[in-house]
Amino acid sequence: MMNLANLAVNGTLMRGLELNGNLQAVAAEFLSEAETEPMYRLWSIGDRHPAMLRVKQGGRAIAVEVWAVPFEGLGKILLQEPPGLAIGKVLLHTGEEVLGVLAEAYLCEEQREITEFGGWRAYCQTILTAQSN
Repeated sequence: MMNLANLAVNGTLMRGLELNGNLQAVAAEFLSEAETEPMYRLWSIGDRHPAMLRVKQGGRAIAVEVWAVPFEGLGKILLQEPPGLAIGKVLLHTGEEVLGVLAEAYLCEEQREITEFGGWRAYCQTILTAQSN
């Protein structure tokens, strides 16, 4: 039996997005859509991917997907993530603590904060809407 870890992803690893193939390549299985506890903030890194940080104040719930990932695949996924992203612990709205993709604080400096959108997909939708107008 394979050892699995639940991994919360908040950006381009999500279904249908640019790096989702990295999860599929290690035989990860989609479990659910979820939200974090309201203690995270989100930034757009050059509109290429998000960066999520846990904060003491000013946070909100962020939309994530939870995937069951074979332990052997975690390192491979992390090595393919953009610079400044890391795996840490994320608290879901259910109270469950899972592994998740988080940012190193320096990555967010001088980037656009997008916490108000509640997630990467919602932010990307506003970009598409603005481009079509």
